[in-house]
Amino acid sequence: MPLYRLPHARFLPAVLFAGLIAAPAVAQDAPADRPPSVAGPADPNADDGRDTLTIGGGVAFLPSYEGSNNYVVIPAAAVRGRVSGFNFSTRGTVLSVDLLRDRSSHGFDVQFGPAINVNFNRIGRRVDQAVLLLTTRKIALEAGGFFGVAKTGVFTSPYDSLGASVTVLADTTGIHNSYTITPTVNYGTPLSRKAYVGVSVSGTWAGDGYARSYFAVTAPESVRSGLPVFTNPKGGFKNYSIGALGTYSLTGDLRHGLGIYVVGNYSRLQGDFARSPLVSVVGNPNQWIGAVGLGYTF
Repeated sequence: MPLYRLPHARFLPAVLFAGLIAAPAVAQDAPADRPPSVAGPADPNADDGRDTLTIGGGVAFLPSYEGSNNYVVIPAAAVRGRVSGFNFSTRGTVLSVDLLRDRSSHGFDVQFGPAINVNFNRIGRRVDQAVLLLTTRKIALEAGGFFGVAKTGVFTSPYDSLGASVTVLADTTGIHNSYTITPTVNYGTPLSRKAYVGVSVSGTWAGDGYARSYFAVTAPESVRSGLPVFTNPKGGFKNYSIGALGTYSLTGDLRHGLGIYVVGNYSRLQGDFARSPLVSVVGNPNQWIGAVGLGYTF
């Protein structure tokens, strides 16, 4: 169950809980007069438009850096909500805001808006002694946007949801001077008014600058650490990822009150990202993340 790793606490007061509040709006928008066995609106295309906010916190278990085989436990947090018809949410360390409020009469939802990411990779403590001798990276602020489409009422009920999106981010701080492109397909369904499950599949392409910044080993670093020289890794397909989410309302309704969330994710590094000595010698291309926490919906 893949996460990140433990930088110094002052750099990471709380990592955003990956996928923590992924239950779709249809579960939050269900009118109160629906039967308890149904976690969706009377009309699956209906949306009462109410403002909502979910805040969650817990703990996460993840690699100490991208490609590490050492795992740490850290605080985790996430937020999801809607204000005046505009949806916003965190997924991992990415915050996105959907600027499109319209939904078609057939349950289709087009999503578009800005996204920002705070990249903590290889800052602070990195656990492995050889990696500790490599040059420390600074926090990178990445900005970009996303585009997606989703359909409500697909397979299991009028209230399940299938969506696809692409997120593009570029470094704005000169740390890796590169980009990532992440297409994602996700599916979720309410099992009842109290329970929801979801799965997602994604992949990430990263530029040459990203590969060099986080996966290269220069000659001086090789002398200090004993790792092989790996000076010019190429960008490309960085990893694929499979994730799952489960949430259960402790107060009887997913739309409001207290709930428990469990998240698991597996990813595998590819290409030069997997061939880097940080992964092939002292790490592992298989990356797991797990998280559990509580969230409250207002």
